[in-house]
Amino acid sequence: MQTTELGNTGQRVSAVALGAMQMGNATSEEDSTRILDRYRAIGGSFIDTADCYEWWARPGSTGGESEELLGRWMRSRACRDETFLATKGSGLPVHSPDLWAPDGTPDWELARRTFSGAGAANLRAALEGSLRRLGTDHVDLYYVHVDDRSTPLDETLAALASFVAEGKVRYLGWSNVATWRLERIRGRCAANGWPLPVAVQQQHSYLQPRPGAESVSIVSGEQLDYLRANADQTLVAYSPILGGIYDSAVKRDGHWRMGPYAGPDTDARLAVLGEVAAEAGVTPNQLVVAWLLHQRSPRVVPLIGPRTPDQFEAALPALDVKLTDDQLARLAAA
Repeated sequence: MQTTELGNTGQRVSAVALGAMQMGNATSEEDSTRILDRYRAIGGSFIDTADCYEWWARPGSTGGESEELLGRWMRSRACRDETFLATKGSGLPVHSPDLWAPDGTPDWELARRTFSGAGAANLRAALEGSLRRLGTDHVDLYYVHVDDRSTPLDETLAALASFVAEGKVRYLGWSNVATWRLERIRGRCAANGWPLPVAVQQQHSYLQPRPGAESVSIVSGEQLDYLRANADQTLVAYSPILGGIYDSAVKRDGHWRMGPYAGPDTDARLAVLGEVAAEAGVTPNQLVVAWLLHQRSPRVVPLIGPRTPDQFEAALPALDVKLTDDQLARLAAA
C-alpha cells in the first residue's frame, strides 16, 4: 500500500481509504473483521466511518453501529495508534419512528429534512458520541458530513476549531459541499485563524456528470479546478466504482447511480475504459480505482467500501496497475 500526503499537512495516509459504512449491518462482524484485518495486513491504515452509519439498515436504529464495530476491532487488535481514523457528524437525522415505513423502508426525504446539522451543540454532541463508540480520545480526521447552510458558517467553523484546540480532532474535512462554499470556508478560516479543512470528501469517479446534472455531492469540473488551485485540500473520492456498475452493462441499465451520468459522453468513456482495462489485464472496476490513484492534479484518495471480503479482494489488483502516458491520455480525452 502506497501513501500520499493529506493536503499540505505532512501527514501521510494510505493511498486507498477503507470505508466502513456497511460494517455492523449489511456486513457481518465476522466479515468486517476479515476485511479490516486484510486491509491492515497490506499496509492500509486510513479507515472512514460516520456517526450515522448505518441508521437506515434497520427500523429503530440510531446509527453508530459502524463506529462501535471499529472500536471493538481496534481494541482487539491494539491498533488504534497505527490507524488513521476518520469519522463524520451532522448527517444523522433526528430519531423518529416516522423515519421508516411499515415495511422497514427508510424515508430519505424526511431524513434529509431533519438531519442534525452543523450547529455547535449538535457537532459537539456528535463528536462526543463518536469518541465514546470508537473507544478513543481523539479522531484523526473529522468531517462535516452534510453541508448545513442553515447554520451560520462561523458557528460551525469555531466549533470545529475548538475540537482541534482541545486535541479531540487532529484534522478537519468537509463532505457533500459546493465549490463556492469551500471558497467561503477558506476565507473565514483565514480571517479568523481557524484550521482549514484539509480533506474534501465527494462522490468522484471516472465518468463525468452530464451537463445540467445538479448534485453538490458529485465533483464538478469547477470543483476539480478549485482543488487543482488549492493543493492544501485533498479530494477523498467516495463511491469510486459507483456501486460496481463499470463491470456490467446489465447492472448499469436503469441503475439509479447512472442518472447523473447517462449520455453520449459516458458511452464514449465506457468504451475507452473497456479497451484500456483489456490492455492492462484488469476489470473496468479495477481500472477506475487505478486511474484515480494515478491522478496528480488534483491528488485523489479513492475510498472503497466493500460489502464482502470477496469485493475487497476484487479491488486489490488496482494497487499494482501502472498505466502508460498513452493510456492516461486516451482515458482523459474520451
